[in-house]
Amino acid sequence: MTTGLGAKTGQTGQTGQAGETGERPQPSKAEALRLYETMVLIRRVEERLRDDSAAGKLPGAVHLYIGEEAVAAGVCAHLRASDYATSTHRGHGHFLAKGGDVRAMMAEIWAKREGICQGMGGSMHVADLTKGILGANGIVGAGLSIATGAAFGAKLSRSSQHGASQHGASQHGEAGVSVCFFGDGASNQGALMETLNLASLWRLPLIFVCENNGFSEFSPAAQVTSGRIADRARAFAVPAREIDGNDVAEVWRAAGEAVGRAREGGGPSFIEARTYRIQGHFEAESFVLSGGRYREEAEIERWRQAGADPIARFRSWLIESGTATAAELDGIEAAIGERVEDAVRFADEGQPADPALAETLMFAPEPPEPPEPSEEA
Repeated sequence: MTTGLGAKTGQTGQTGQAGETGERPQPSKAEALRLYETMVLIRRVEERLRDDSAAGKLPGAVHLYIGEEAVAAGVCAHLRASDYATSTHRGHGHFLAKGGDVRAMMAEIWAKREGICQGMGGSMHVADLTKGILGANGIVGAGLSIATGAAFGAKLSRSSQHGASQHGASQHGEAGVSVCFFGDGASNQGALMETLNLASLWRLPLIFVCENNGFSEFSPAAQVTSGRIADRARAFAVPAREIDGNDVAEVWRAAGEAVGRAREGGGPSFIEARTYRIQGHFEAESFVLSGGRYREEAEIERWRQAGADPIARFRSWLIESGTATAAELDGIEAAIGERVEDAVRFADEGQPADPALAETLMFAPEPPEPPEPSEEA
């Protein structure tokens, strides 16, 4: 098994250690352990949600990210809290990888007022603007326009800072970027072409990340998507990469290159990460399918094997390369198990969401009555 961490390519411009000249950059030990920790955290959270959904403990449906963890971990490893990211209906992994609070996310999914959106958003709408997490979204492809707007804002901010520095004012922070996670199904939305056009024309600091997991809900991609998805970006002169989305090191390298280009003013990039969704489109999808099927269990089982599973692959490489010991990795997993249990207790003991918020979160308050005219007037 190999993740390709030591393969030759000659790419440069990323953080990490490159070893001898011509080797692809690879994460340092600290970076590699953070990647592993992020993936395991996402996996354990999603497994717990899978089990609690099956037990009828959750108030709504969940769309799980099991099998795709390397994409969120590898991309978000290069992002700061001041950078932006938009997500999808399958957004728990993006939220956690971007630094979202696991307790607040669990409470949100449990519809508790301690949740990150006070329990009123639920699984498909986890967001934390203080960390640049602009939100998961139940509308396919909706994040494309939001991320493009955020990238435009980041570019305007950069321009204003540059102007201020030319006039003697201090320049705070570094150039921000925006990342849009979307699926292969969303690649067929017109919004992708519109945002690719604007991002290329205006050289926006935007990274398009297509998580091609092979299915648009219940439809295999081959039945609904024509051509190569990455070619849609190339038509607008946007640099595009097609990568193994289950190799976290490859994702980390591609994302590092794209984020670096965006920070330096080089414009947008497109990454098509080919991965696989282990769970159904949503939990309990069998009730919707009514006995029908769109894939075989044997196919799912092949992707569960150690040679395909992103966490098992990376764990094997970490140990075989001497980057980490099994004991170190076991310690990370044990600590994460405790974090997840703590988050579940926090959610379970929380207070139900306040129904009165439904009106105040949906409608603006009515303006106050204008004062009565005075007699003197």
